[in-house]
Amino acid sequence: MQNFSIGKLSEQTGCKIPTIRYYEDEGLIQQPYRTEGNQRRYNREHLKRLSFIMHSRELGFTLDEIRELIGLSNNEHVGHDADLIAEKHFQSVERKIARLQSLSKELRNMLDACSHAETDRCKVIEALFDHSLCLNEH
Repeated sequence: MQNFSIGKLSEQTGCKIPTIRYYEDEGLIQQPYRTEGNQRRYNREHLKRLSFIMHSRELGFTLDEIRELIGLSNNEHVGHDADLIAEKHFQSVERKIARLQSLSKELRNMLDACSHAETDRCKVIEALFDHSLCLNEH
C-alpha cells in the first residue's frame, strides 16, 4: 500500500493542509499512520475519502450531510437514504437559485433606475433606503 505525506495528499486533492487536519479531527477522514518521527502517512483510502469529501463540498453538501453519506457508504443496505439526502440538498439548491434570481432582478431594476434617471443623482442609494423603488419595473 502506497504511503504519502500530507503535502502530497493536499497536492493530489486540492485540499489545504489545515482542512485535511480539520477533517481528521472531525472524524471524516481516518487518522493516518504516523512514522517514528510523528509524520502523517496517508494511503489510497485516505485519498479516495478526501476526494469524496471535496467533490461533495463542491456540490454544496454540508459536513453533516457528508458525514451521513460516508456512514451510508459503509453500509451495503443503504436503501434510498442517500437519495433522500441528495433530494433534500437539491431542493435547497433550487430555493437558493430562486432567491438569487430574485436578487438579480432587484439589482437590475435598481441599476436601471439609476442609469435611466433624468437627474445627475444616482438612484441606487435612494433605492436602498426605499425598497419599493427596487420592486417596481422601470
